[in-house]
Amino acid sequence: MTFILFIVGVLLLVKGADLFVGGGSDLAIRHRISPALIGSTIIAFGTSLPELVVSTSAAVKGNSDIAVGNVLGSNIANIALVLALCTLLRPGIFAASEKSRHLLIRYTALMLVATAVFALLALAGTLDAFAGVVFLILFVGILTVLLREQREEEEGVELRSHGWVDALYICLGLAAVIIGAQLVVDGAVAFAEALGIPAFVIGVSVVAVGTSFPELATSVVAAAKGVEAISVGNILGSNIFNLLLVLGISLLLAPATIGSPLDIIAVVLFSIAVLPLLFARPAVIRGWSCILLLGYAAYIAWSFGAVPVG
Repeated sequence: MTFILFIVGVLLLVKGADLFVGGGSDLAIRHRISPALIGSTIIAFGTSLPELVVSTSAAVKGNSDIAVGNVLGSNIANIALVLALCTLLRPGIFAASEKSRHLLIRYTALMLVATAVFALLALAGTLDAFAGVVFLILFVGILTVLLREQREEEEGVELRSHGWVDALYICLGLAAVIIGAQLVVDGAVAFAEALGIPAFVIGVSVVAVGTSFPELATSVVAAAKGVEAISVGNILGSNIFNLLLVLGISLLLAPATIGSPLDIIAVVLFSIAVLPLLFARPAVIRGWSCILLLGYAAYIAWSFGAVPVG
């Protein structure tokens, strides 16, 4: 029954985020906001809702290790799994247009700044409310930079619904995400206790992959449809939201301990690994994407391999 409820929770997270993203992106298009900005803000927030609700719920219930593991694991999965699959499908995803490329390079720089600040504060091994305040202040600053982008005309865009339907999708999506998150957290804690696996490992692997499904679905579909700016902007923006907003709020609710210094190193290295995708040739990008996928598999194997036997 625990396993079934966990799966139901993941499905609710995915569908809820899909409704939220659909309604939010249509509302943004109505106001003629650029695709790159939609991807890095509206859609990034929507696909980060599972991480936000799961991590805050875990922190409230005293399972802060799951909260931190979920954030770190989701950021690693977004790059080494989601972005790697997108660039494997479309190696020229970062160079779709000169304007989009310029914006995505800027978003990559902002993501690396957020990752660097997290790494510096996490070196102590414990993150507290002070770190949470720093993350939230930095988040407001980065969000201000993102929202300064110019609106652009979206002529000929066919909207799927009326404004009130978009609002309904947003509300239904949010409700589904909240309910799904509760089921996922409860199931993850039960798994950790039953199998004797540390909560951080469950958070960085099982929960992180589950809450990264919206990013995976949204970005891969966007890449396949040729909407590159939304695809990559979603991933980069989601990582910023996870590290600064999601983790910031969670730390205000309860302090958290980092599982291992190697987890910090992994987040930093995988974040830096985005840079070759920005500037390399398509053939090199495809090879690098394969390396990222193998690196992600190795990281998950190492996480479970580090669990003490018995």
